Amino acid sequence: MATEPEYTDWQQILDLVKSSSESNQHEMLLTMLLTPDERESLVARVNIFRELLEGDLSQRQISQMLGVGIATITRGSNELKSKSELDKQALAELLQRK
Repeated sequence: MATEPEYTDWQQILDLVKSSSESNQHEMLLTMLLTPDERESLVARVNIFRELLEGDLSQRQISQMLGVGIATITRGSNELKSKSELDKQALAELLQRK
């Protein structure tokens, strides 16, 4: 008899990450869920968004700086274009925190 998986949509995963953060277990959870390559890709993606939002460098310069393909930068740019100005501003503020 087949059963349904416990997690079936993105919102449940977001809730899981939020819950892990509240119990200070987010580092363990994300390290276990993501492969080293996926973690490296996530770091690159965060930097792509940060650089695109700052607007100081061309896509080619970002590509060279981060060692990723221009298509990767373009995908990030297209994702940003689909977001509202409020969302972009909120993301820029999040990415400025250190």
